[in-house]
Amino acid sequence: MAMEIGGVPIGLDHRPFIIAEMSGNHDGSLDRALKIVDIAADAGAQALKLQTYTADTLTLDVDRPEFTIHNDGSLWKGRNLHSLYQEAYTPWEWHEPIMRYAADRGLVCFSSAFDPTSVEFLESLNVPAYKIASFECVDIPLIRTVASTGKPLIISTGIATLEEIDDAVAAARGAGCTDLVLLKCTSSYPASPDDAHLNNIPALRERFGCEVGLSDHTMGTAVSVASVALGATVIEKHVTLSRGDGGVDAAFSLEPDELAELCEATDIARRSLGGVQFGPTASEAGAVTRRRSLYITTDLKAGDVLTPENLRSVRPGLGLAPKHWDAVIGRALTHDAPRGTPLSWELLD
Repeated sequence: MAMEIGGVPIGLDHRPFIIAEMSGNHDGSLDRALKIVDIAADAGAQALKLQTYTADTLTLDVDRPEFTIHNDGSLWKGRNLHSLYQEAYTPWEWHEPIMRYAADRGLVCFSSAFDPTSVEFLESLNVPAYKIASFECVDIPLIRTVASTGKPLIISTGIATLEEIDDAVAAARGAGCTDLVLLKCTSSYPASPDDAHLNNIPALRERFGCEVGLSDHTMGTAVSVASVALGATVIEKHVTLSRGDGGVDAAFSLEPDELAELCEATDIARRSLGGVQFGPTASEAGAVTRRRSLYITTDLKAGDVLTPENLRSVRPGLGLAPKHWDAVIGRALTHDAPRGTPLSWELLD
């Protein structure tokens, strides 16, 4: 039986569960946040995800080098962590109206929890599931707290080692989590497809026996679509109204038409996998007649002998299969056969 999040089944037999991640793309505007809900619903996503933290629950307001991002190529190089998170966080008083509007639009809405106070707050809103962000994958006490709610839990693996993922999964299951999803995730923003390593997806499924998906920070939709072929059943992408509007996460987020493309293309990819099938499908049944088969090419009488001059392998496919060529050449006909007659065993002596 497939696991469910908010009543939506998740598994290989169901369309991929597409999570539209709002993150900080509301740019400090509740109206913009509600518009992101609309684009997620209109595009065909099943879920909208928030992030529940404050700058003070994520970091310290300290002016020291380790509290500043120094990574070359980072969108946020030079930013102080506290300042960045203060800009990006979603005010907690917005959660209820966003979640209520998302429900009205048919979306499952849940959030990433970052500390016990956020779990307590989200429980008061009766969220249907939780997410553990990739950098919190090593926060075992947090994972235990979230798992103890009994809600479905999605964990992004990010830069976690296999040993660290083992610890996270053991903590979740040990605290009561029965519905678990692991997301392959590359913790760079934007991420390069060369760093996606999607073959981790079937490896994670085999090792942990749970649903596996992708938290995708690459540009576009190609990597997400490819992940479905490797068994991804959940896909999370950041979304924005327009990358041109700017914002802390806008540069690697999908715009509305791209999100719609993602929802459609991943479903097509999943359907195209099918099962192991050889021979014609129902839709191909008529194509059988367009194969080659053996046909008589000149008017022949009973007793005439078949030769390469009066027998050929041609389309359509209503005669004997070409593999019987050696077995029929040199044999005589038992009946008259005009040109264009498909060869059958009944015509042979």
